[in-house]
Amino acid sequence: MSAIQSWSHVRSAVSRSSRVFITDVGHGLLAVSHNSLALIGLGVLGASLLLGGRADLRSSLEAQALDWLLERHEARIDVDTDLLAPGDASAVDRATATDPAELNRQQAAVAQWLARRYRVAPEPVSRLVQEAWSLGQRVGLEPTLILAIVAIESSFNPFAQSAVGAQGLMQVMTRVHDDKYLAFGGNHAAFDPLTNLRVGVQVLKDCIAKAGSVEGGLRHYVGAANLVDDGGYAFKVLSEQGFLQQLLRGRSVPVTARMPVPQTAPKIDGGDAASAPSTARSTPAEEAPHDRQAPSPVSTARIALAR
Repeated sequence: MSAIQSWSHVRSAVSRSSRVFITDVGHGLLAVSHNSLALIGLGVLGASLLLGGRADLRSSLEAQALDWLLERHEARIDVDTDLLAPGDASAVDRATATDPAELNRQQAAVAQWLARRYRVAPEPVSRLVQEAWSLGQRVGLEPTLILAIVAIESSFNPFAQSAVGAQGLMQVMTRVHDDKYLAFGGNHAAFDPLTNLRVGVQVLKDCIAKAGSVEGGLRHYVGAANLVDDGGYAFKVLSEQGFLQQLLRGRSVPVTARMPVPQTAPKIDGGDAASAPSTARSTPAEEAPHDRQAPSPVSTARIALAR
């Protein structure tokens, strides 16, 4: 019993001591709070009296406060309107562009000439020239033929569209060849320059294989395989290719060079012979005015039949 009573006394003593300690601490904090509030009040009162008697100090503080508020407001506006603030370092990886210095001599000559002739930047044209060379080696086609088709079809505008829906650099009918765009994510890939180039080259390869010749393949490509005349399409493409081939041989070709005029056979027995288109190398190129226009678009009726 004595042990239990002793433990009870100890517990009671500890409890009383704790209550006293907590009470004393609470009173101390309350006193400090009162004193602190009193000091703050005295400080505010003193500052008010000082500012009330010093107009220059009051104006200075008001100006500083206004400047601070304006800076915060302007910073908030800049965050909302600065379109460059988020940034996207991967954008350069998505750009269809290559430094012309990375091309070999022949490729660089072709890229610079096309860029000047069609008034487009040399960097994206250089990338297209690179791709044309790569695709040409893979499928056995002249890269100059591929680039000549791009020039005649779209003048190197990757967003070009004809009245009947031929789209992109090589003016492929997207709705006809939508199966070819499945591997690239869908029909919107037609507006990606490299994808459009690859699909167009595949279509061109199939047309040439079907026709058995480049000129016949071009007639199929433009949709004139079953027509009497292709409207000069094959002649235009081969003429443009002829300019590019001259560049590869180191010759100088004016960027304003006109298409050569097709040779016409003379009349026989009073009748008119059909016009026979010549290749680009058979007739010397004429020089056009500096403000030359882009090649005229291919007839929409022929495009509708083809692609």
